Amino acid sequence: MNKKYFDANKELWDAFARLHYEAESEEYSVKAFLEGQNTLKSYELKEMGNVRGKSLLHLQCHFGLDTLSWAREGATVTGTDISSEGVRLAKLLAKQAKLKANFIESNLYDLPKVLTEKFDIVYTSIGVLCWLYDLKEWGKIITHFLKPGGFFYIAEIHPFSMVFDNETEDIKDLQVYYNYFYHPEPMEFTADGSYGSDVKIEPKKEYEWAHSMSDIINSLIEAGLRIEFLNEYPFTVWKQFPFAEKGPDGYCHLKNQKAEIPLLFTLKATK
Repeated sequence: MNKKYFDANKELWDAFARLHYEAESEEYSVKAFLEGQNTLKSYELKEMGNVRGKSLLHLQCHFGLDTLSWAREGATVTGTDISSEGVRLAKLLAKQAKLKANFIESNLYDLPKVLTEKFDIVYTSIGVLCWLYDLKEWGKIITHFLKPGGFFYIAEIHPFSMVFDNETEDIKDLQVYYNYFYHPEPMEFTADGSYGSDVKIEPKKEYEWAHSMSDIINSLIEAGLRIEFLNEYPFTVWKQFPFAEKGPDGYCHLKNQKAEIPLLFTLKATK
């Protein structure tokens, strides 16, 4: 990856880590977590099953809320992230919560150089794939870290839902705006805030890549994994569009639209 993209995204996520740690928002609440709240979603707990006694590697773990929630579920956890601030805060959070965890700062593609352990489970969740420029290598890295018989699980924003305009404030319906298919040159944006806080930050460049559902699935198959299931859901965990609203189930659904579209998917694959 072009070093410019790597450095810009790392700087952005260093800022986001500090922002989200202090946010006390619906997306991130350190206070609630320290009081015992589990941040894992109902579909994750159901689909991943009992993790007690299992070793779990969390890729792109941010500042560790979900990683440490898996520790509360009984897993032996390791979290990795590109952000030095994210890893620093994750270690602090583990200490505050009196939970055992290992956190490693690393670009995902360099992780095999700094981590030798193999795991029963490799896990990643929500808003992770758009920061990766090479999914084939991603698939190989997942396979590399899995023990034979282990499984990979991802919950992620559905790539189809990412083609629609979610920036225009007064937009009232789905308008195709972004490309669905991958291109080596990333999309460039300027971020002056975050989905997880109302606080503004100094504007920073960010670089993202689109990945189709076939790219995601084929990268795992080509890496030697067997797809156990792919589930698609008409809800998501954040207000992706101005015309989305949180329902009684706690998830965000489209409002006043002619049809439902997939907003979230989950996938499990075994080695």
